[in-house]
Amino acid sequence: MNKSKPKIAIVHDFLIKLGGAEKVLEVLHEMYPDAPIYTILYDESGTRGVFDKKEYNIIPSCLQKYSGFIRKRSKLLLSKFPSAIESFNLTKYDIVITSSNSFSHGAITKPTAKQICYCYSPMRYVWDWYNEYLEENKIGFGLFGIYIRNLFSRTRVWDYNISERTDKWIAISKTVAKRIKKYYRTNSSVIYPPTDMENLDIAAEPTLDYYLIISRLSPYKKIDLAVEAFNQSGKKLKIVGEGSEINKLKSMSKANIEFLGFRNENEKIQLLQNCKALIFPGEEDFGLTPVEAMACGRPVIAYGKGGVTETVVDGVTGMFFYDDTPESLNNAVNQFESEIDKFKPEVCRSRAELFSKDRFITEFKKIVNDSFATNHS
Repeated sequence: MNKSKPKIAIVHDFLIKLGGAEKVLEVLHEMYPDAPIYTILYDESGTRGVFDKKEYNIIPSCLQKYSGFIRKRSKLLLSKFPSAIESFNLTKYDIVITSSNSFSHGAITKPTAKQICYCYSPMRYVWDWYNEYLEENKIGFGLFGIYIRNLFSRTRVWDYNISERTDKWIAISKTVAKRIKKYYRTNSSVIYPPTDMENLDIAAEPTLDYYLIISRLSPYKKIDLAVEAFNQSGKKLKIVGEGSEINKLKSMSKANIEFLGFRNENEKIQLLQNCKALIFPGEEDFGLTPVEAMACGRPVIAYGKGGVTETVVDGVTGMFFYDDTPESLNNAVNQFESEIDKFKPEVCRSRAELFSKDRFITEFKKIVNDSFATNHS
């Protein structure tokens, strides 16, 4: 057997904002520090300088040549993303790890290479959220609407066809594994995303005087539902995050709701440690923030669908509500407050430890090593 070390590259869809996928990318870089990171577009300011360090070798696509005005409105380049991801020359790599929720698994490798996809979800706006996306963005049946529908249809066909380029699929949750099976007709392993437990701990004397949301402020996150609920209840809610919905959400909020904008990791940890509970109103593929809240000993009140049902234990480390209405959320909050003493910080912490970074690294490295060994046996 060839015992040589494999040459590895990482391909990540976009590096233009910070989110859960970018936290995973940081861990992948920690695991494989020599691996360059290929990405369609890179925005240093949008990623808060996290990847602007000499140890990161960021290689953007040919679309980086467009002006900042265009790059910050990346939807204008949607038709060019498939060809951009296929333009990367990855022929010198033995293992290509694609970190994907849209285009990166379309990368083209040499015939002897193994392509391993860590999949956050199949491209949601052309698959399971297609109709919701069109409705949220008010895309009708005029000339523009016909163009977008045609573009999405072509992107969907491309996405299905190129799914066979991946040799090994890894889903971030059982929820996502089901989507991979449905849309790509293939099986996948499940490795839950990493939570760095090192700086997350239980506060000795938490204030517990507010509820908390930490989220990108986008329509599908359903932050407006939480705002409506807390407008009705008058309970104190702090919201951390930025996004396209910020002005709308502020305009509809009452005085008991406070918007904190961007906060660094240390500030977010302090907010998590001292909240009554984290509010998680949307359906997510996994959801790192609920795990981080539990790691800080705080329970989670969440919409009971999606990846959160695999991390939060209803009635033990949090509570679920099952109708996406303000009334349903408020009923869950009221029930939580009536039973608050049964939610033990140490039990929440113990649950979170099942999703640690160490566990992720061990499981992921095994798949990479096994893939290389199989290819060189």
